[in-house]
Amino acid sequence: MIPAYNEGTVIGEVLDDLLKYIKKNRLKNVTVMVINDGSKDNTAEVVKKRKGVVLINHLLNSGAGAAARTGLGFGRDNGFDYLVSMDADGQHATEDAARVLAEIRKGQADVVIGSRLADVKGMPWYRVMLNKGGGLFTFLLFGIFVEDSQSGLRGYNRNALQKLTFHSNNYTYNSELMWRIKQNKLTIKEIPIKAIYSDYSMSKGQTNWEVIHIVRQLLKFRILEFFNE
Repeated sequence: MIPAYNEGTVIGEVLDDLLKYIKKNRLKNVTVMVINDGSKDNTAEVVKKRKGVVLINHLLNSGAGAAARTGLGFGRDNGFDYLVSMDADGQHATEDAARVLAEIRKGQADVVIGSRLADVKGMPWYRVMLNKGGGLFTFLLFGIFVEDSQSGLRGYNRNALQKLTFHSNNYTYNSELMWRIKQNKLTIKEIPIKAIYSDYSMSKGQTNWEVIHIVRQLLKFRILEFFNE
């Protein structure tokens, strides 16, 4: 599952590398899907040129959380045994996505997260602080600690696909998802991955204003559900 918004310049390379890996390793019964979240560029056209890739289009840009929810729903509705999510900007190596899949297939956890914080070499210091801060805030607010709660490289088994639901449409979903994992008593395992940072990938992701909005929204969710518990 690859959520994408205005990734036309890079998603072709990401898909080519992924499809090449699948063919080289003769993997069977694998579906590659892209959730095009209302892109205004040529993302959809680039994806359509890749034979066998499932393209799901959002008419409007709805946010990273909404795109992830669509992808997880597709996996659930189509009876996937496992689902791996990865970013469209080239930040994740295909080999690491394969490692996450291999780990989730061992049956030792319901959700496997590729942690970029096990080895922060090459990661800008402010990204390190942002991601560690996200993990700390998630723990303080929801009582679940995950080293890299903001990672987009995750694996889910069928049990997780059936149980996980969340409401956030933007990047807030990363922290809310951890909360829902705890609520559903699902198990998590983190494995180290290498994040690939380029000038392009560094221009994507959460801005300072979005971080403030995310904190406000998570606090609102927690307060509302506290009174409903």
